[in-house]
Amino acid sequence: MNEDDELLTILKKVRKGEISPIDAKKMINLLTIEKVGKHSMIDLNRQARSGIPEVVLAEWKSPEHLHEIVTRFVEKKAFAFITRIKNDQFTIIENIVSEHSLNWERGTRSVIIYDSKRYTFPIPTVNIGILSGGTSDQPIVEEAMYMARLMGVHPLVYQDVGIAGVHRLFNPLQEIIEHDAKCIIVIAGMEGALPSLVASLVNIPVIGVPASIGYGYGGNGKAALMSMLQSCVPGLVVVNIDNGVNAGATAALIALQSIQKKENREKEE
Repeated sequence: MNEDDELLTILKKVRKGEISPIDAKKMINLLTIEKVGKHSMIDLNRQARSGIPEVVLAEWKSPEHLHEIVTRFVEKKAFAFITRIKNDQFTIIENIVSEHSLNWERGTRSVIIYDSKRYTFPIPTVNIGILSGGTSDQPIVEEAMYMARLMGVHPLVYQDVGIAGVHRLFNPLQEIIEHDAKCIIVIAGMEGALPSLVASLVNIPVIGVPASIGYGYGGNGKAALMSMLQSCVPGLVVVNIDNGVNAGATAALIALQSIQKKENREKEE
């Protein structure tokens, strides 16, 4: 049974009263998995279902597979978010942009490409903060920043504010609070102490991201991860090493839900 046949079956069940419209909507959401060649299954409806857009992980993909997957996303969704791009893979992305006359925002190892005639970024309705310990954390900052923007959340980004010069932190933190940010992502390598410090100073959720910056014993983010997990400061949760995508998605969900709850309370009043 193909997708059209399955959709028709669902609609018939609604008409007969066998399932509710809400159940039908859930079932229809599950139909939007599309096969690309013989190698990939892409989730075209993830953002409508969960609020989080599908992400193309470029790392380890062959040039042919990456080209096919990204092209299909742009054809179907008018945009694609690609991350963990290796230097030699940027040529593939550049070729897709050129072939289809697309726009793009290029980061250090992440890219959003989009058809400006069919796609516009969501208008942000709420803020989150993103703090990084050092300039080397830029690729992780970009992952979190791009994810937040695609979800309709405005990221307030401040970089190189690590504890080696802790006085650099206070003005950015004050601005984040003044802009009523609903969550703060804090990225840090080395000993990974920055998220604990930030969480001890604010009354909003903090998401710590250990960065694979560091060397020697506990290098590659291991010491930072263990330090964040061992934090004694409540209000801090931690994602895996270098996982800016998950940090951005989770922070955006927290921010969007806080706005939704506020709107619901105002309606009730």
